[in-house]
Amino acid sequence: MSEPGSPSPAPHPRRRLVSKRHAKGGVKAEINVTPLVDVVLVLLIIFMVITPMIARGVAVELPITAHHDKKADDNKDLVVSVTAAGEIFLGADKIPLERLTTAVQEERRRSPDKGIFLKADHRARYGAARTAMEAIHRAGVEDVQIGTEENSAKQAGAQ
Repeated sequence: MSEPGSPSPAPHPRRRLVSKRHAKGGVKAEINVTPLVDVVLVLLIIFMVITPMIARGVAVELPITAHHDKKADDNKDLVVSVTAAGEIFLGADKIPLERLTTAVQEERRRSPDKGIFLKADHRARYGAARTAMEAIHRAGVEDVQIGTEENSAKQAGAQ
C-alpha cells in the first residue's frame, strides 16, 4: 500500500472515462416539445393568414336572397365572376366576353366533371350577367349555379 502522506494512485483511466461519459454524454429518453410547439404555432399562423386569400374567383358583392340553398364547396367548380363594372373573370383571370366560351370549353375539356358557379355583383347590369350565362351555355354547359348571399334578417330570426 501507499504511505499516508503520499497521493493515492489514480484510478484506472478507462473506468473513469466510462463513468464520466455515461453521466454527461448519455442518451436521454426525453423529447423536447418546445421546438415542436413553436413550429406548429408558426404553421397555424401561416394557415390562418393565407386561408382568406385562397377564396376562389374575384370578390364580388352577391345579391341577397330569402331562400338560400348552400352547397358545400368541393373545389371542383369553375368560378365565373361578373364585377359591378361588367368585367368578367374565369377564376382569378380577367377574360374578355368574346373568349369566355372557348375558355370554358378548354377548362371543361381538361376536367369534364367541373361545374360552373357564376358570381355576379348585385350592382352589375343584368345584361352583363345574362351575356356571361349565354357564353357559358354556348360552351355546352347546361347547369350553371348562381351565387347568392343569405338574407341576414332570416339568419337573425333563426337564432
